[in-house]
Amino acid sequence: MPKPNSTIIRFENITKEFGPIKAVENLNLEIHEGEIIGLVGPNGAGKTTSIKMLANILRPTRGKILVKDDRGQLQDIATEPKNLLKSGFLIDIPSFYEGLTAYELLKYFAKLQKYPDGNLEERIDEILKMVELVEWKHQKVKIYSKGMKQKLGLAQAIIHDPDIIVLDEPQTGLDPKARILVREILKDLQSEAKTIFLSSHMLYEISEVCDKIAIIDEGKLMEFGSIPELEKKLRSQEIRCELLAPLELEHLSTSLKELEEKLSPYLENAEAYTDLGHHILYDPFERNLKIQYDGKPESQNLILETLIKETDLKIKAFFTPKTTLLEKIYTSMISKKDSIKDIDKY
Repeated sequence: MPKPNSTIIRFENITKEFGPIKAVENLNLEIHEGEIIGLVGPNGAGKTTSIKMLANILRPTRGKILVKDDRGQLQDIATEPKNLLKSGFLIDIPSFYEGLTAYELLKYFAKLQKYPDGNLEERIDEILKMVELVEWKHQKVKIYSKGMKQKLGLAQAIIHDPDIIVLDEPQTGLDPKARILVREILKDLQSEAKTIFLSSHMLYEISEVCDKIAIIDEGKLMEFGSIPELEKKLRSQEIRCELLAPLELEHLSTSLKELEEKLSPYLENAEAYTDLGHHILYDPFERNLKIQYDGKPESQNLILETLIKETDLKIKAFFTPKTTLLEKIYTSMISKKDSIKDIDKY
């Protein structure tokens, strides 16, 4: 839990207009010290615009962004940009002078941020080791892959040991191994009491590292809270039940109806997430059942007990998938505006 009076960033009624277009509209958001906050939304939702305003690259049309200063007070970054806590930014896809090496670039960025000369060489090695680029220290960036440049972008954002780290799509261009590495780095930085604000379209990454999620669409904040808080609002969750043997497709409709009747006491609040009015769906390719239940912890045990004792199903695995849950949270929030977005677009 955040400490009392630990607010480090506050968006107050932020609106950004580009002519007739409102990229961000009346955004209110508060971030506490040591939190990892994820900003989620479809393309064009206002994620990058919000981050650029926090970086003071763009100015809000209305409203203000407050950031804590070195005296512990919040101040408007537009009117009082000096003496703020140190921040590091990775915005959009990073672009570097390709004739320079990673060492030369990090040294330049560190000096730009007034990092002490006495510890600079050690700091560069530490950060390059962290992002697994130490062997490429003296190689020119022009031979780097897209993923390596992305990791170098993360390195330049943290080289000067900032208190606040702001990352726009930090997993872009990374392979699965590198995405795991970035998650580990973010958790390590949080353990050092860093505050991290990131946007991402990769829902699994968000659910794995973030304390809270801010869902935005068309520049408006739809919901903000921890995943458990958002789950509680939506009142229902999904259970996956993987089967050893497939269900007979010719009797599938009857089988699912009978199963739904057996589990009905635990499904009463799950209608928001069902297709065609059913609480239980079957995926013949994955051999799994998707069971939409009421979200109560005790219901999970009772559903499993019912499946074992009152059916002939051979169960291989029984779990609640994080990724699917977050996708459903997102879809539910956006659908309040009567236009459910395609989850793959953001």
